Amino acid sequence: MNKVVVGLSGGVDSSVAAAALHHQGYGVVGVTLWLMKGKGQCCSEGMVDAAKLCEFLGIPHHVVDSRDLFQENIIDYLVTGYSDGITPLPCSQCNKAVKFTPLLNYARQLGIDKIATGHYARIRYDKQTGRYQLLRAVDRTKDQSYFLYDLEQEILSQVMFPLGEQPKTETRRIAAEFGLHTADKPESQDLCLVEANGSMRAFLDKYITPQTGNIVDKSGNVLGQHEGVHHYTIGQRKGLGIAHSEPLYVLELDAGRNRVVVGDRSEAQDPDCTVNRVNWVSIEPPTTPIHAEVQIRYRSAAVQAMVIPIEHSRVRIIFDDPQFSITPGQAAVWYDGEVLLGGGIIEKQP
Repeated sequence: MNKVVVGLSGGVDSSVAAAALHHQGYGVVGVTLWLMKGKGQCCSEGMVDAAKLCEFLGIPHHVVDSRDLFQENIIDYLVTGYSDGITPLPCSQCNKAVKFTPLLNYARQLGIDKIATGHYARIRYDKQTGRYQLLRAVDRTKDQSYFLYDLEQEILSQVMFPLGEQPKTETRRIAAEFGLHTADKPESQDLCLVEANGSMRAFLDKYITPQTGNIVDKSGNVLGQHEGVHHYTIGQRKGLGIAHSEPLYVLELDAGRNRVVVGDRSEAQDPDCTVNRVNWVSIEPPTTPIHAEVQIRYRSAAVQAMVIPIEHSRVRIIFDDPQFSITPGQAAVWYDGEVLLGGGIIEKQP
């Protein structure tokens, strides 16, 4: 019997991934990563729901204490980033450093060489290049490939995404058909980072002492006061507390001078950006510029741009049309149609 370790968060997606593989005849072993110290809601509720699922399916369930790994790679990463005036993207960092690589290592300790998760994405092997390609999910509204750009070939060769070929509505239907108790469970929203009924702002304030400072325009004119640079993000319009003749947007987070720089929408448009920590996923790193469709945030549409290699781990992206609120710390990910070519972290400009 083929065996597979399935990462279980306790949500409906990972539950259906495990149940579907079990139904197909795989020897499924459920593994839940204990990530958050304290009272993180996803860990407390998720571990209980994952254990109930495994009992229902009659499969083994393991809980792996990953709290120190999560603290080092995610909590410390977030706090450092927000303190420096950037807006880090924890999910892609977490997927590579905390979830997929440790999950595969744990599976190998059990003598199993395959892992699976409930992510909405697909993998295809390209015989011509000898590389595994990461593809968008069939359901574009749920596609999570953007968060998986940092996975390397070793992981892609061993991971399965059972949900990548189906819409979320089908996942809910299968969960109900199998009688899974998670069938109607609501979507999670980064709950691993906050305590139950908490917020990202409250979470950050536990680690970063808020300091009052000035909100200024690009000329340095003081327009208002802020209660901590880490409470803001590039492109933000609401919550500035400034009466002005036209809408203002956050243009820059100047942590060194404890300032939030704002301006009108036209000033928040940029023609290019530099990206570091690049991972070339489905193709070998190119040596010449390529034209691709670039996505600079999870919920934004991919747009046409030129991706220019600077060195192995950095590229410059020149957009066909200037883009609004390019945010340092977030991921820029580029595609050729449904194939994810590569991605990296947007740099803060000097």
